[in-house]
Amino acid sequence: MVPNMAGIEEAVRILKDGGLVGLPTETVYGLAANALDGGAVAKIFAAKGRPQFNPLIIHCHNFDQAAELVEMNADARAAAEAFWPGPLTLILPRKAGCPVSDLAGAGLSTLAVRVPKHEAALAVIKAAGVPLAAPSANKSGSLSATTPQHVAEAFGDEVELVLAAGACAVGLESTVLDLSGDAPVILRPGAVTAEELSEVLGRAVVYDHGDHDAPKSPGQTLKHYAPAVPVRINAIDLLPGEALLAFGPIKFMGIRGGGAAKDLPEDSLRNLSEAGDLHEAAANLFSMMRALDRPEHKAIAVMNIPKTGLGIAINDRLRRAARASGFDRLD
Repeated sequence: MVPNMAGIEEAVRILKDGGLVGLPTETVYGLAANALDGGAVAKIFAAKGRPQFNPLIIHCHNFDQAAELVEMNADARAAAEAFWPGPLTLILPRKAGCPVSDLAGAGLSTLAVRVPKHEAALAVIKAAGVPLAAPSANKSGSLSATTPQHVAEAFGDEVELVLAAGACAVGLESTVLDLSGDAPVILRPGAVTAEELSEVLGRAVVYDHGDHDAPKSPGQTLKHYAPAVPVRINAIDLLPGEALLAFGPIKFMGIRGGGAAKDLPEDSLRNLSEAGDLHEAAANLFSMMRALDRPEHKAIAVMNIPKTGLGIAINDRLRRAARASGFDRLD
């Protein structure tokens, strides 16, 4: 259903009744439920097949709604002023009496909150009058959904409504910034970079690239964002039977044993950005990986992506996708 007034009203009805809604945001599509309703949140975990130790991001309409749930320190206020609404999630201590389901926060003393930069998402949250738990709308461990079709294919009747607002503008999940400790740490890279956050906060912000069996943030599990076929990163050539996920020119990309990548059939070749634009690559990443995730491919070979700016987030997703295959070296 399109996110017009009727669509938003229907989404709100479903959410208030404890159901699930496919919600568009600027990052990826979310699988949304009333964050205050433990039964509704449990439906998210069941539909996704998601481990219940993996916390969910709580989506709010504005700063004030988020501030009712968590303790906003000076860093949080500065980051929110600079990047909300937008693709930045903040991890902060839960307030005493915070009404968000303990299940949504995986029983932690902290909570992950953000204000999305998407007109339809904000309209639904405002009309619902409650914050929404909304992890990416995909089965746990698989590729995130960046179109309404991806949501429908993944869940079918498990989701009562998908608000169809086209492809997501950013295409990667939000940056997750942990502000619950002494120093600000990015637990999941995204469109908002450490350099941008360091400038706003006036002190160094670093990345935590570790894998976690009991994560504090979504996207920290050992294997994540994985297609069904293996992923081989930093490829300088192709093995026979591999598909190619390219970045930039492929003029000199060859196939071992003979042949050129440019001659691959259409179903075996996608280019994240022929111009080498990292923003275009991020927006295309999940949809192009889905397109190459075909049983006739032995693997998806991915060309090198620069490890600067938004490239840090892209490489994080690719490394986690490759981890299941053993092809996880990024250096």
